[in-house]
Amino acid sequence: MIILPQFPLYFIAIIIGIITLSVTLTVMPLIISKLEKAGITGKDIHKSLKPIVAEMGGFGILFGFTIGIFTGILLHPTLLQPLPIVLNVVLLVGMIGIADDLLVLSSKEKLFLLFLAGIPLIWAAPPGVGILYLICIPIAVSICSNLTNMLAGLNGIESGLGVISLTSLTICCIILNKFDVTIISMSLLGALLAFLYYNKYPAKVFPGDTGTLIIGATIATIAFIGNVKLIALIVLLPNIIDACLKFYSAGVMERQNFSPTQINEEGKLVRNKEGVKSLIKIVLRNPIEEDKAVKTIWAIGIIFGILGIIIAITMPGIDYEFLKPFIQYKELFYYI
Repeated sequence: MIILPQFPLYFIAIIIGIITLSVTLTVMPLIISKLEKAGITGKDIHKSLKPIVAEMGGFGILFGFTIGIFTGILLHPTLLQPLPIVLNVVLLVGMIGIADDLLVLSSKEKLFLLFLAGIPLIWAAPPGVGILYLICIPIAVSICSNLTNMLAGLNGIESGLGVISLTSLTICCIILNKFDVTIISMSLLGALLAFLYYNKYPAKVFPGDTGTLIIGATIATIAFIGNVKLIALIVLLPNIIDACLKFYSAGVMERQNFSPTQINEEGKLVRNKEGVKSLIKIVLRNPIEEDKAVKTIWAIGIIFGILGIIIAITMPGIDYEFLKPFIQYKELFYYI
C-alpha cells in the first residue's frame, strides 16, 4: 500500500481544481467529436444560421468531477466517508440527466428520480438528527438540481452561473474554515471552468440535463455537508427568482412546452410577450445580443455571490441575541 503525505486540505483543494480543469479541457474535444458523430446534436436556435451543436456535453463535467473526488480520497483518506457519498449522489443525478436528455422525462418523473438520487446523502447527515431533517435532504437535492436546470437555453448561461455560485461557495467555505467541503466545490468548479471555455458564446457544445442537473446537486451536497445552507440559498437566488416567475405565470409545465426566446432580423434576442415569464425575459426588455444577455444574468449571479461572501465574513461576529427564537425553532427542526 502506498502511503502518501498528509497535505493540508486547502492545498488539496487547489490541486484538485487544477486537475479537474486540465482533465476536462483535455477530454472535451473528444467528447464533442463523438457526440457529433453519434448525432447527439441540436440547433442553436438563438443564432440566425441555426448552427448544429453537440449536446449532452455534461459528460465532460461529470468525468472531471469524478476524477477530482477520487483525487481527494487518494490525497486525504480521512475524507473516505463523505466524498464517496457525494460522488454517488452526483453520478446518480448525472444518470437521470442522461435519461432526460435521451428519453425526455416528465417533470414528476424527474423530481421523483432526483429525490431517490439524493437519498445516499442522508448518510452524511449529522448524528442524532430527526426524520424530518433527513427527509429534507433528498428533497433539497431534487429542488436544487431542477433550479440549475431551469435557468438555461443561452450559450454559457448555466455553466457560467455554476462557476459563479461555486466560486462564491468555495470562498465562503474557506472563510468559515470548512476546508473539507472545498474539495467538493473545487472538483466541480475546475470542471465547469473548462467546460465554459467550450460552452461560452458562440457555443461548441451544450451541457444538456446531464450537465445542468449535477450543478444543483453538488451545491445541495455542499450546503448540507458544510452546513452552509443559507449561503447556498443566496447564491442560488437568480435560479430561484427565475423558477418563481415561471411557476407564477404558468404553473408546472413540461420543458417542451416552454416558448423559446426568439431573434429578430438583426440577430438580437427578443422576448415573446405571450410566453412564460422568466428572468431572461426581464433582461430582454429591449432587443439585445445573446452574449450581452448572458453577461447580464452573470452579473446578477455575481451580486448574489458577493452577498453570500459578505454574510460568510460577518457570520462569526453577529450578535445572535435577537435571533434566539428562530434558532430554537431551527434546533427543534433538526431533531423532530
